[in-house]
Amino acid sequence: MKSIKSFFLALLLLFLQSTDLHAQYVPEAQENFKIGMAGFTYHKFDLDRTLEDLYTNQVKYLCIKDFHLPFNSTDEEIAAFHQKLAAKGVTGYAVGPIYMRTVEDVDNAFSYAKRVGVDLIVGVPNHELLTHINAKVQEYDFKFAIHMHGPDIDLYPDADDIWSHVKDLDPRMGMCLDIGHTARNGKDPVADLEKYKDRIYDMHIKDVTANTKEGKSIEIGRGILDIPAFINMLRKTGYDGVCSLEHERNMDNPFSGIAESIGFFRGVIVGTKSR
Repeated sequence: MKSIKSFFLALLLLFLQSTDLHAQYVPEAQENFKIGMAGFTYHKFDLDRTLEDLYTNQVKYLCIKDFHLPFNSTDEEIAAFHQKLAAKGVTGYAVGPIYMRTVEDVDNAFSYAKRVGVDLIVGVPNHELLTHINAKVQEYDFKFAIHMHGPDIDLYPDADDIWSHVKDLDPRMGMCLDIGHTARNGKDPVADLEKYKDRIYDMHIKDVTANTKEGKSIEIGRGILDIPAFINMLRKTGYDGVCSLEHERNMDNPFSGIAESIGFFRGVIVGTKSR
């Protein structure tokens, strides 16, 4: 009996040594939407540590923040940045959120995105800049996703507010649906996803402790959000963008919370899948 156990143990070790554990199946592979990471999650960590964590969690999409790739980066530095991402199987799919207070801020953001090689900007612009941004969207053929911040700031608290500002603009002017801030502003992210599906170009996923301003960010699955209903609505609407985790709890050491949140979200993908 001991020899049989040793034989199977040897086979298992051989299998593990010959298998790339980071190339395993991920549940979202069978969905239209993808799982990514908002760069802000790692604002206290350099790019190497960020990519190590993305690799560990088999996350292949990153929304690029300027602390990892500064606005004044040279073409050579941008190329080296993308090489680092590619080595970990990661694609930088967008830039932002970028705060825009002047016309120059807008122009710099579009120039930066073009040099980085993405066609999606997540931004937080002053209202008076929207006409100029609309013209830039048409010039560059980019999508522009306005990020919402719930009750924390007056600028773009939720999807209803963003819609009121973009509904008469170019259809490439839309929103980044932050499901945690949506809930903290007393709104339903599942209903907003269905209502504004044609103008949602990016998404920040998270969970919160309450549907009020006092609600705090928490690991997905521990808060109040109905994640199964949300994933089912992703399927119903056919959302084919990225659902980027923006983890804002224990940001000095967020890694276990990130893994837990992604694991829970993937578990719900499996658990709600029609058989």
